[in-house]
Amino acid sequence: MEGEMKNFAKVWLSVVLSLCYCYSIGKIFPKGKIRLLAILPVICFFLIVPLHLTTMHLGGITAFLIAWLANFKLLLFSFDQGPLSSDPLISLPRFIALASFPIKIQQHPPVTAEKRQKGHKSPLNYTIRVLLVALVVRLYDYGDYLHPTVITIMFCLHIYFSLEIIFALVAALPQTLLGMELEPQFNEPYLATSLQDFWGRRWNLMVTSILRPAVYDPFLRLTTGVIRRTWAPLPAVLATFAVSAVMHEIIFYYLGRVRPTWEITCFFMLHGVSLALEVGLKKALKGRWRLPALVSTPLTIAYVLVTGFWLFLPPLLRCNALNRAFDEYGAVSSFAKNVVRIFRS
Repeated sequence: MEGEMKNFAKVWLSVVLSLCYCYSIGKIFPKGKIRLLAILPVICFFLIVPLHLTTMHLGGITAFLIAWLANFKLLLFSFDQGPLSSDPLISLPRFIALASFPIKIQQHPPVTAEKRQKGHKSPLNYTIRVLLVALVVRLYDYGDYLHPTVITIMFCLHIYFSLEIIFALVAALPQTLLGMELEPQFNEPYLATSLQDFWGRRWNLMVTSILRPAVYDPFLRLTTGVIRRTWAPLPAVLATFAVSAVMHEIIFYYLGRVRPTWEITCFFMLHGVSLALEVGLKKALKGRWRLPALVSTPLTIAYVLVTGFWLFLPPLLRCNALNRAFDEYGAVSSFAKNVVRIFRS
C-alpha cells in the first residue's frame, strides 16, 4: 500500500503540472486546431498515467477523473467550450480543480437555506449512507446463508453508495479550499420515472454534463441537417451511449488489466437503444399518455437492475472487485493505525 501511495502522489503531481501547462496554452493559443494540437500530448498522457496505479479505489478513481472527465474537459477547452471555458478570467487553482475533480459550479447558486438544502444532501444524509455501506460490508460475512440474488443486490447498493460518498468527498476538497458552490453528483436515481430521467437527470450528473456538449450536441447538429429536427435526437442519443460504452470499457481495463469482453458495451448500447425508443415513443404520443410514477419508477429501476446483473456486473466481478476492495479497506485501516501509533509515541 505504501508503494501505491507513492505512485498516487507522483501521478497526481504530474497531473497538476500537466494542467498548469494546459492553462498556459489557453492563454497563448486561440481556440481551435492549434490549441487542440498543443493539448493533445496531455490527453494522451492522461490515458497512460492511470496504468501506474493498481488498486481499485486509487486507480479506479484516478482513471475516471483523469482519463475520462479531465480529457473530455480538455477537448472542449480546446474549442473554448465546457466548464474550463465558462469564465475567461478563471484562476489557475480553479482551472485545476474544475479539470481534475467531478464538480460543476452552479450558474445560479441557491440564495436561501431552504433552496440549498433542497439541492444538496445534508451531512446526516451522507452519514446514513456510510452506515449503510458498513452494514452491507458486514452482511457479506453471511454470504453462505444468503441467496445469490440478494448478494448481487447488496453489491449494487455497495457500488452506488460508495460512488456517492467518494464523489462527495472528492468534490468537498475544492468546495472547501476555493469556496465553490457545487452541483450534486447524484439526484436520487432510485426515484427515476424513466430511462431518460435516470440517465439524463439523476445518475452521475457530471458525466451527463460533459457528454452533452462533447458528443450529444455535435451529433444533434450533424443529424439535424439529414433528418427531421423531431427525430434528430435519436441518433445523437445512440452516439452518446456509444462513447460512454467505450470509456467504460477503458475504465474497466484499468481496473482489471484484462482483455475486454464487450459486455459493458452491450449494456450501454442496449440502454441507448432503449432510451432512443422511449424518446421516440414519447414524441409519437405527444404527451397524450403517460404511466403514473408508482408504475414507471419500479419498471425503470427493475430494467436498470436486470440489465446490470446481466451485462454490467459480470466484468466487474471478474476483476475480483469485491475481494480487492476488502483487501484495500484492510490496508487503509492498518495504515491509519500505524499513523495513530506514530503520533502517540
